[in-house]
Amino acid sequence: MGCFVFRSPRLGFLAVDPSLAEGAAAFYRRNRAAFAPFDPVQPEEFFTPEGQAERLAEDLKQAENGRSFRFLLVQPRHPGKVIGLAGLNEIIGGAFHSCFVSYKIDHTLWGQGYGSEAIAALTEWGFRNLGLHRMEANIMPRNLPSRRAAAKAGFAEEGLSKHYLKINGVWEDHIHMVRLNEEEEL
Repeated sequence: MGCFVFRSPRLGFLAVDPSLAEGAAAFYRRNRAAFAPFDPVQPEEFFTPEGQAERLAEDLKQAENGRSFRFLLVQPRHPGKVIGLAGLNEIIGGAFHSCFVSYKIDHTLWGQGYGSEAIAALTEWGFRNLGLHRMEANIMPRNLPSRRAAAKAGFAEEGLSKHYLKINGVWEDHIHMVRLNEEEEL
C-alpha cells in the first residue's frame, strides 16, 4: 500500500497508482449494488483489477498533467482495505480556477461522518496546495445523505441543473453545491 499524501482524523488519502488496483476493484465490487442508483452504468471490466489498473493509470496521467487529483481512502489502522475515494476533477485554471469534487464511501460506513470528513479534508488540501478559488459538487436531489455530507463540509446549494448527468441510464437533475476558498483574497 502506498504512502499517505495527507490524512484527516480517521482517513488516509493515497495517491492513485495502478499498484492499488486490487483494492480499488474490491471496493467497487463490494459497493456495486449500493452505488448503482447514483452512478453511471459501468462495463464489467470496471469491476476487475485489470480494469481498475487501467483507470488508475489514466488517473495518474491526469494528476501528472495537473488536470485532476484522485485519492483512494483507507482507515490508517487498516491501510490494506480501500474504503472510499475522493477526487478533484476537471481542474480549470485562469479566471475560473475551479474544479469538481467527487467522493464515495463504503456503504458499510454510511451515516458515520466519513463522507463529510473526506470532502472537508480534500477541499482544504485543494485550496492549500492548488490555490483553487472554488470547488463544485453536483448531487442528485434525492441523495440526501450526500447533500448533507457536502453541506457539513461547507458546501452551499447554488441551484438546480436539469438533466445534468446520465446516471444508471437516466438523465438526472443535480443540485449544484459550491464551496469558495475563504482564505483567498478577493
